Amino acid sequence: MFLYKNKIVITGGSGRFGSELKKIKNKYKLLFPNKRKLNILNLKNIKKYLKAQKPNYLIHLAGLSRPMEIHEKHINKSIDLNIIGTANITKACSKLGIKLIYFSTSYVYPGTKGNYKETDSLLPKNNYSWSKLGGECSVQMYKNSLILRVCMTEKPFVHKKAFYDFNTNFIFHDEVAKILFKLINKKGIINLGGKAQTVYRFVKKFDPKIKKIYAKKILGPKYPLNPSMNITKLKKILK
Repeated sequence: MFLYKNKIVITGGSGRFGSELKKIKNKYKLLFPNKRKLNILNLKNIKKYLKAQKPNYLIHLAGLSRPMEIHEKHINKSIDLNIIGTANITKACSKLGIKLIYFSTSYVYPGTKGNYKETDSLLPKNNYSWSKLGGECSVQMYKNSLILRVCMTEKPFVHKKAFYDFNTNFIFHDEVAKILFKLINKKGIINLGGKAQTVYRFVKKFDPKIKKIYAKKILGPKYPLNPSMNITKLKKILK
């Protein structure tokens, strides 16, 4: 199958991050098929679309994210969209020789000690992060792939309060969009985020009026509060 080197298919392009990718201007031709053109739950449909478009890359964003509670209340939907859908995409890319870039999450790490490297052990803490790790399992089996464990948020920050005791690697969507195209020829796993810090400290720089709230009180005393990642690998690539 002949592949067009600069053509990228992006699933889930109607989402928050997809809207940022649509603003990017570079050498790549980006295609944003809707659910009718590319249904991640229909393997035959996926293959038909990809055979027609012949992309060299596929960035897989489609899936179920917010609200987090939906993954607890409707596990079938979570499994279908985040695990089975990702497996179908992986099957199609493997069959057609297309490079696959999968957006996972920093929440696949245990969240107890922070500074997690790509090689550290994983232990999701809720159904959302389990579903994203389930997607990772299929992508890991395909060698021509890249898994990005991402920690990103909207700009401006949409909440009026931020966790004062929860450490993470927040980075805005528009920054991730710029970084992404510097990584697409890499393989394996890369942690993608900003400086490790509390959510409050991250937001405070952009919104001085942000109010403090405490994750320990809201999420419970046993909830792990430090899923922050080590981003040394990312920094070396971007030098």
